[in-house]
Amino acid sequence: MNNLKRDIINGLFFVTGTFVFISGAYIISTVLFAAAAILSNIDFKRNIQAH
Repeated sequence: MNNLKRDIINGLFFVTGTFVFISGAYIISTVLFAAAAILSNIDFKRNIQAH
């Protein structure tokens, strides 16, 4: 996944989580915020070689 797609998905999770939080669905917003945090910290490099 390239950076633009990852940034768009991460932004959608965050914005959707914000609106869901305002509407009162706190469990769903927590899941969306967690998904945004995990997605922003995962490194998607596939070319990792063992030594």
